[in-house]
Amino acid sequence: MRLTKTLLASTVMTAVAGMAWAQSDDSMTESPVAGEPMADNMTIVSWGGAYQDSQRMAYVEPYLEMNPDLDVVWDESSGEAVAGMRAQSEANNITWDLVDVTAADAMRLCDEGLAMEVDIDEITAPAPDGTPASDDFGEDMLVSDCFIPQIAYSYTFGYRTDVDAWNGETPTEICDVFDLETFPGQRSLERRPHNNMEWALMCDGVAQDDVYDMLETDEGQQRAFDKLETIKDETVWWTAGADTPQLLADGEIVFGSTYNGRLFSLIVEQDQPVEMMWDTQSYDLDGWIIPAGLEDDEEALNRVKDFLWFATDTQRLADQAKYISYGPARSSSAPLVGEHATLGIDMAPHMPTNPDNSSNAFVQNYEWWADYRDDLDAKFQSWLAQ
Repeated sequence: MRLTKTLLASTVMTAVAGMAWAQSDDSMTESPVAGEPMADNMTIVSWGGAYQDSQRMAYVEPYLEMNPDLDVVWDESSGEAVAGMRAQSEANNITWDLVDVTAADAMRLCDEGLAMEVDIDEITAPAPDGTPASDDFGEDMLVSDCFIPQIAYSYTFGYRTDVDAWNGETPTEICDVFDLETFPGQRSLERRPHNNMEWALMCDGVAQDDVYDMLETDEGQQRAFDKLETIKDETVWWTAGADTPQLLADGEIVFGSTYNGRLFSLIVEQDQPVEMMWDTQSYDLDGWIIPAGLEDDEEALNRVKDFLWFATDTQRLADQAKYISYGPARSSSAPLVGEHATLGIDMAPHMPTNPDNSSNAFVQNYEWWADYRDDLDAKFQSWLAQ
């Protein structure tokens, strides 16, 4: 199922509309495995940086306070989750307990039998008013039988506001990334085809609605590569979400793509001379998967289930949105989000789903990338090496 921009925005839009602090019912229901034997350690795979910090503060630390004998180990390998889980499966050695992945990667892992199928109503708590979790998340968030949603976020661009060579011009649209004459300087793009190919086609004249049909063809792929070729010599290719913010802060690039939450941290928390360019931001979803094979370790699986019940409930997802500008996946979480937990600023203007930011947003086709990612990854890396 491909989300439309309207459906995705409507699912999380209440997270930025009429936001105010509210008292949560917070009537925590006991997890189905409470009282069962549980492992005293858990390895969580995530992305590092501001996003992982938001997870740690919103629900890992509170969970540890309730479970002081538990040892949580973080592994910042989510960007390579598919390769990592394939390797662990082939070696018959599952070392990860819970893995944070994008929607498309969740689909790939589920299709390959590397992630456990779950019943969302059995593994996550109902809303405080009793609404089943499946209804609270909504079908537009439940994109895979293995996917446990957390947030909606976007890939977008940050740019320096102090570039003398721009002669006072300010980038306002995605195709400015390809305009080296008006906006000279080094760019950064992620070292993978995802998003780059879509943006390149749109800036080569392909309508948003036709991008994936075009990208399925050899001609469309070549058009995307040809467009990217025009800025290839001026591009730094990043592999970690922290790369672009650091490059922008150091002045080594003038333009760069990354996650909107990373840019929020750079702009608002670090007060760097950087602004966000929301045009054609690329919406995505992020959530948990449980590695297939973990069911062979009952105590480890019980620990993961108990943690998930807590970490994905209404209050915890609302708490996460107080630390980073990502929309919570639950409808019931939205009214509980308001100001940043420490800065005291209204989070509404910084959400990717805010109407002021989302007028020309682009919604990724998760199924398409699940089907074509391996093939295009190979072609993309070959093109980079040329």
